Amino acid sequence: MRSLIDFLIKYSKWFVCLFYVLVSCILLFETNPYQHYVFLTSANRVSAECLSFSANVTSYFHLHDINEDLQLRNASLEMEVTQLRRQLRRLREDLKEESLRSDSIAPQFDFQLAHVISNSVSRTHNYITIEKGSLDSIEPEMGVVDQNGVVGIVNVVGRNSARVISLLNPKMRLSCKVKGRSDFGSLVWDCKNPHEALLEEMPRHERFQPGDTIVTSGYSAVFPEGIPVGTILSYENAHNNNFYTLRIKLFTDFTTLSTVRVLRNKLGSELSEISAGEEDE
Repeated sequence: MRSLIDFLIKYSKWFVCLFYVLVSCILLFETNPYQHYVFLTSANRVSAECLSFSANVTSYFHLHDINEDLQLRNASLEMEVTQLRRQLRRLREDLKEESLRSDSIAPQFDFQLAHVISNSVSRTHNYITIEKGSLDSIEPEMGVVDQNGVVGIVNVVGRNSARVISLLNPKMRLSCKVKGRSDFGSLVWDCKNPHEALLEEMPRHERFQPGDTIVTSGYSAVFPEGIPVGTILSYENAHNNNFYTLRIKLFTDFTTLSTVRVLRNKLGSELSEISAGEEDE
Protein backbone atom coordinates (compact mmCIF):
# COMPACT_ATOMS: atom_id res chain seq x y z
CA MET A 1 0.00 0.00 0.00
CA ARG A 2 2.87 2.30 0.89
CA SER A 3 4.46 1.65 -2.51
CA LEU A 4 1.25 2.64 -4.30
CA ILE A 5 1.04 5.89 -2.34
CA ASP A 6 4.69 6.66 -3.09
CA PHE A 7 4.07 5.96 -6.76
CA LEU A 8 1.07 8.31 -6.87
CA ILE A 9 2.98 11.06 -5.06
CA LYS A 10 6.01 10.65 -7.33
CA TYR A 11 3.98 10.96 -10.53
CA SER A 12 1.22 13.20 -9.22
CA LYS A 13 2.15 16.03 -11.59
CA TRP A 14 1.71 13.69 -14.58
CA PHE A 15 -1.64 12.47 -13.34
CA VAL A 16 -2.84 16.03 -12.80
CA CYS A 17 -1.64 16.96 -16.30
CA LEU A 18 -3.38 13.94 -17.80
CA PHE A 19 -6.58 14.83 -15.94
CA TYR A 20 -6.54 18.39 -17.30
CA VAL A 21 -5.87 17.14 -20.84
CA LEU A 22 -8.77 14.71 -20.58
CA VAL A 23 -11.13 17.38 -19.24
CA SER A 24 -9.99 19.78 -21.97
CA CYS A 25 -10.68 17.21 -24.70
CA ILE A 26 -14.12 16.49 -23.30
CA LEU A 27 -14.98 20.18 -23.17
CA LEU A 28 -13.54 20.74 -26.64
CA PHE A 29 -15.46 17.94 -28.34
CA GLU A 30 -18.68 18.30 -26.37
CA THR A 31 -19.10 22.08 -26.57
CA ASN A 32 -17.85 22.68 -30.14
CA PRO A 33 -20.05 21.12 -32.86
CA TYR A 34 -17.30 21.02 -35.49
CA GLN A 35 -14.74 19.28 -33.26
CA HIS A 36 -17.47 16.94 -32.04
CA TYR A 37 -18.31 16.00 -35.64
CA VAL A 38 -14.63 15.44 -36.54
CA PHE A 39 -14.15 13.24 -33.49
CA LEU A 40 -17.17 11.05 -34.24
CA THR A 41 -16.21 10.73 -37.91
CA SER A 42 -12.65 9.68 -37.06
CA ALA A 43 -13.82 7.26 -34.40
CA ASN A 44 -16.31 5.65 -36.77
CA ARG A 45 -13.64 5.31 -39.46
CA VAL A 46 -11.22 3.60 -37.08
CA SER A 47 -13.98 1.33 -35.78
CA ALA A 48 -15.03 0.39 -39.33
CA GLU A 49 -11.45 -0.45 -40.31
CA CYS A 50 -11.03 -2.62 -37.22
CA LEU A 51 -14.28 -4.46 -37.92
CA SER A 52 -13.30 -4.94 -41.57
CA PHE A 53 -9.93 -6.36 -40.58
CA SER A 54 -11.57 -8.71 -38.09
CA ALA A 55 -14.07 -9.88 -40.73
CA ASN A 56 -11.29 -10.50 -43.26
CA VAL A 57 -9.30 -12.57 -40.75
CA THR A 58 -12.38 -14.62 -39.86
CA SER A 59 -13.22 -15.17 -43.55
CA TYR A 60 -9.67 -16.33 -44.28
CA PHE A 61 -9.82 -19.05 -41.64
CA HIS A 62 -13.15 -20.24 -43.07
CA LEU A 63 -11.83 -20.54 -46.65
CA HIS A 64 -10.86 -24.20 -46.17
CA ASP A 65 -14.37 -25.18 -45.07
CA ILE A 66 -15.90 -23.14 -47.90
CA ASN A 67 -13.60 -24.81 -50.45
CA GLU A 68 -14.49 -28.28 -49.13
CA ASP A 69 -18.18 -27.49 -49.42
CA LEU A 70 -17.79 -26.14 -52.97
CA GLN A 71 -15.85 -29.23 -54.09
CA LEU A 72 -18.50 -31.52 -52.63
CA ARG A 73 -21.29 -29.58 -54.33
CA ASN A 74 -19.40 -29.52 -57.63
CA ALA A 75 -18.71 -33.24 -57.48
CA SER A 76 -22.35 -33.95 -56.68
CA LEU A 77 -23.53 -31.86 -59.64
CA GLU A 78 -21.09 -33.57 -62.02
CA MET A 79 -22.29 -37.01 -60.94
CA GLU A 80 -25.90 -35.90 -61.35
CA VAL A 81 -25.16 -34.73 -64.90
CA THR A 82 -23.54 -38.08 -65.75
CA GLN A 83 -26.45 -40.00 -64.23
CA LEU A 84 -29.03 -37.85 -66.02
CA ARG A 85 -27.32 -38.48 -69.35
CA ARG A 86 -27.40 -42.22 -68.70
CA GLN A 87 -31.05 -42.02 -67.68
CA LEU A 88 -31.95 -40.04 -70.79
CA ARG A 89 -30.23 -42.54 -73.07
CA ARG A 90 -31.96 -45.46 -71.36
CA LEU A 91 -35.30 -43.68 -71.50
CA ARG A 92 -34.93 -43.23 -75.24
CA GLU A 93 -34.08 -46.90 -75.69
CA ASP A 94 -36.97 -48.02 -73.50
CA LEU A 95 -39.43 -45.72 -75.23
CA LYS A 96 -38.50 -47.24 -78.55
CA GLU A 97 -39.35 -50.66 -77.13
CA GLU A 98 -42.45 -49.27 -75.32
CA SER A 99 -41.32 -50.92 -72.10
CA LEU A 100 -40.31 -48.09 -69.81
CA ARG A 101 -39.53 -49.29 -66.28
CA SER A 102 -38.60 -47.04 -63.37
CA ASP A 103 -35.93 -49.38 -62.00
CA SER A 104 -34.08 -49.32 -65.32
CA ILE A 105 -32.97 -45.74 -64.80
CA ALA A 106 -31.82 -45.95 -61.18
CA PRO A 107 -28.41 -44.29 -60.80
CA GLN A 108 -25.84 -47.08 -60.82
CA PHE A 109 -22.96 -45.15 -59.23
CA ASP A 110 -22.49 -42.97 -56.20
CA PHE A 111 -19.30 -41.44 -54.81
CA GLN A 112 -17.47 -39.97 -51.84
CA LEU A 113 -14.70 -37.39 -51.66
CA ALA A 114 -11.19 -38.32 -50.51
CA HIS A 115 -7.99 -36.33 -50.02
CA VAL A 116 -4.73 -37.40 -51.67
CA ILE A 117 -1.96 -37.88 -49.08
CA SER A 118 0.76 -39.16 -51.43
CA ASN A 119 1.17 -39.31 -55.19
CA SER A 120 3.97 -40.22 -57.60
CA VAL A 121 4.23 -39.21 -61.26
CA SER A 122 7.90 -39.76 -62.16
CA ARG A 123 8.20 -43.52 -61.64
CA THR A 124 7.49 -46.32 -64.09
CA HIS A 125 4.71 -47.65 -61.86
CA ASN A 126 2.93 -44.80 -60.11
CA TYR A 127 0.50 -45.05 -57.21
CA ILE A 128 -1.70 -42.67 -55.22
CA THR A 129 -2.64 -42.94 -51.54
CA ILE A 130 -5.93 -41.51 -50.28
CA GLU A 131 -6.99 -40.87 -46.67
CA LYS A 132 -10.03 -43.15 -46.67
CA GLY A 133 -10.16 -46.90 -46.22
CA SER A 134 -12.38 -49.80 -45.24
CA LEU A 135 -13.87 -47.82 -42.34
CA ASP A 136 -15.25 -45.48 -45.02
CA SER A 137 -16.57 -48.40 -47.13
CA ILE A 138 -13.72 -48.15 -49.65
CA GLU A 139 -13.12 -51.44 -51.49
CA PRO A 140 -10.72 -52.73 -54.15
CA GLU A 141 -11.79 -52.23 -57.78
CA MET A 142 -13.48 -48.89 -57.09
CA GLY A 143 -12.90 -46.23 -59.72
CA VAL A 144 -11.27 -42.92 -58.80
CA VAL A 145 -11.82 -39.64 -60.68
CA ASP A 146 -11.29 -35.93 -60.07
CA GLN A 147 -13.15 -32.91 -61.40
CA ASN A 148 -11.38 -33.28 -64.76
CA GLY A 149 -11.42 -36.99 -65.52
CA VAL A 150 -10.19 -40.50 -64.67
CA VAL A 151 -7.48 -40.87 -62.01
CA GLY A 152 -7.14 -44.62 -61.34
CA ILE A 153 -8.53 -47.71 -59.59
CA VAL A 154 -8.34 -48.70 -55.91
CA ASN A 155 -6.27 -51.88 -55.48
CA VAL A 156 -5.20 -52.08 -51.81
CA VAL A 157 -7.37 -51.01 -48.87
CA GLY A 158 -6.42 -50.44 -45.23
CA ARG A 159 -8.63 -49.35 -42.35
CA ASN A 160 -7.98 -45.63 -42.77
CA SER A 161 -6.31 -45.32 -46.16
CA ALA A 162 -6.19 -46.94 -49.57
CA ARG A 163 -3.76 -47.26 -52.47
CA VAL A 164 -4.84 -46.40 -55.99
CA ILE A 165 -3.23 -47.64 -59.21
CA SER A 166 -2.68 -44.41 -61.07
CA LEU A 167 -3.57 -44.05 -64.73
CA LEU A 168 0.17 -43.31 -64.98
CA ASN A 169 0.93 -46.99 -64.45
CA PRO A 170 1.33 -49.48 -67.33
CA LYS A 171 -0.41 -52.14 -65.19
CA MET A 172 -3.66 -50.24 -65.60
CA ARG A 173 -5.55 -50.50 -68.86
CA LEU A 174 -8.75 -48.53 -69.35
CA SER A 175 -11.47 -49.23 -71.91
CA CYS A 176 -12.14 -45.97 -73.79
CA LYS A 177 -13.77 -44.69 -76.93
CA VAL A 178 -14.16 -41.51 -78.94
CA LYS A 179 -17.14 -39.57 -77.60
CA GLY A 180 -20.24 -40.24 -79.70
CA ARG A 181 -18.86 -43.44 -81.29
CA SER A 182 -19.13 -47.11 -80.42
CA ASP A 183 -15.69 -48.54 -81.30
CA PHE A 184 -13.43 -48.75 -78.28
CA GLY A 185 -9.80 -49.41 -77.45
CA SER A 186 -7.48 -49.79 -74.49
CA LEU A 187 -5.82 -46.76 -72.87
CA VAL A 188 -2.38 -47.35 -71.36
CA TRP A 189 0.46 -45.12 -70.17
CA ASP A 190 3.72 -45.41 -72.11
CA CYS A 191 5.90 -44.29 -69.16
CA LYS A 192 6.98 -41.07 -70.86
CA ASN A 193 4.90 -37.96 -70.24
CA PRO A 194 2.62 -37.67 -67.15
CA HIS A 195 0.22 -35.58 -69.24
CA GLU A 196 -0.19 -38.09 -72.09
CA ALA A 197 -1.17 -41.73 -72.72
CA LEU A 198 -1.83 -44.09 -75.65
CA LEU A 199 -5.19 -45.43 -76.82
CA GLU A 200 -4.43 -48.70 -78.59
CA GLU A 201 -6.36 -51.06 -80.87
CA MET A 202 -8.58 -48.44 -82.48
CA PRO A 203 -9.96 -49.78 -85.82
CA ARG A 204 -8.50 -48.38 -89.01
CA HIS A 205 -11.88 -47.90 -90.67
CA GLU A 206 -12.64 -45.09 -88.20
CA ARG A 207 -11.57 -41.51 -88.89
CA PHE A 208 -10.05 -39.52 -86.05
CA GLN A 209 -9.24 -35.85 -85.67
CA PRO A 210 -6.90 -34.10 -83.23
CA GLY A 211 -9.07 -32.57 -80.54
CA ASP A 212 -11.66 -35.38 -80.51
CA THR A 213 -12.72 -36.15 -76.94
CA ILE A 214 -11.95 -39.54 -75.39
CA VAL A 215 -14.30 -40.93 -72.70
CA THR A 216 -14.72 -44.20 -70.81
CA SER A 217 -16.62 -46.86 -72.76
CA GLY A 218 -18.63 -48.18 -69.80
CA TYR A 219 -17.61 -51.77 -70.59
CA SER A 220 -16.57 -52.48 -67.00
CA ALA A 221 -18.05 -52.34 -63.52
CA VAL A 222 -15.49 -49.73 -62.43
CA PHE A 223 -16.36 -46.60 -64.42
CA PRO A 224 -19.68 -45.50 -65.93
CA GLU A 225 -19.79 -44.62 -69.59
CA GLY A 226 -18.85 -41.09 -70.56
CA ILE A 227 -16.29 -40.11 -67.91
CA PRO A 228 -13.85 -37.68 -69.63
CA VAL A 229 -10.31 -38.94 -70.19
CA GLY A 230 -8.62 -36.57 -72.65
CA THR A 231 -8.35 -35.40 -76.25
CA ILE A 232 -6.57 -36.79 -79.30
CA LEU A 233 -3.17 -35.24 -80.03
CA SER A 234 -2.17 -37.47 -82.94
CA TYR A 235 -2.47 -41.03 -84.27
CA GLU A 236 -0.31 -43.54 -86.11
CA ASN A 237 -0.47 -47.06 -87.51
CA ALA A 238 0.02 -49.87 -85.03
CA HIS A 239 2.66 -52.53 -85.65
CA ASN A 240 0.19 -54.98 -87.21
CA ASN A 241 -1.30 -52.25 -89.48
CA ASN A 242 -4.86 -53.29 -88.60
CA PHE A 243 -5.32 -50.69 -85.90
CA TYR A 244 -4.45 -47.13 -85.02
CA THR A 245 -2.66 -46.05 -81.87
CA LEU A 246 -3.86 -42.65 -80.67
CA ARG A 247 -1.79 -40.33 -78.49
CA ILE A 248 -4.06 -38.74 -75.88
CA LYS A 249 -3.60 -35.57 -73.86
CA LEU A 250 -5.06 -36.39 -70.45
CA PHE A 251 -7.58 -34.05 -68.83
CA THR A 252 -6.37 -34.89 -65.31
CA ASP A 253 -3.24 -33.09 -64.13
CA PHE A 254 -1.61 -35.72 -61.93
CA THR A 255 1.02 -33.26 -60.71
CA THR A 256 -1.58 -31.22 -58.80
CA LEU A 257 -3.97 -33.88 -57.44
CA SER A 258 -5.46 -32.94 -54.07
CA THR A 259 -9.08 -34.10 -53.84
CA VAL A 260 -10.59 -37.07 -55.72
CA ARG A 261 -13.93 -38.88 -55.88
CA VAL A 262 -14.14 -42.62 -55.24
CA LEU A 263 -16.93 -44.26 -57.25
CA ARG A 264 -19.05 -47.13 -55.97
CA ASN A 265 -20.99 -49.29 -58.39
CA LYS A 266 -24.24 -50.24 -56.66
CA LEU A 267 -24.48 -53.29 -58.91
CA GLY A 268 -20.84 -54.28 -58.38
CA SER A 269 -21.53 -57.43 -56.33
CA GLU A 270 -24.17 -58.63 -58.77
CA LEU A 271 -21.89 -58.07 -61.77
CA SER A 272 -19.01 -59.88 -60.02
CA GLU A 273 -21.23 -62.91 -59.37
CA ILE A 274 -22.29 -62.98 -63.01
CA SER A 275 -18.67 -62.75 -64.18
CA ALA A 276 -17.65 -65.54 -61.80
CA GLY A 277 -20.43 -67.73 -63.17
CA GLU A 278 -19.27 -67.12 -66.74
CA GLU A 279 -15.70 -68.11 -65.80
CA ASP A 280 -16.91 -71.36 -64.19
CA GLU A 281 -18.63 -72.31 -67.44
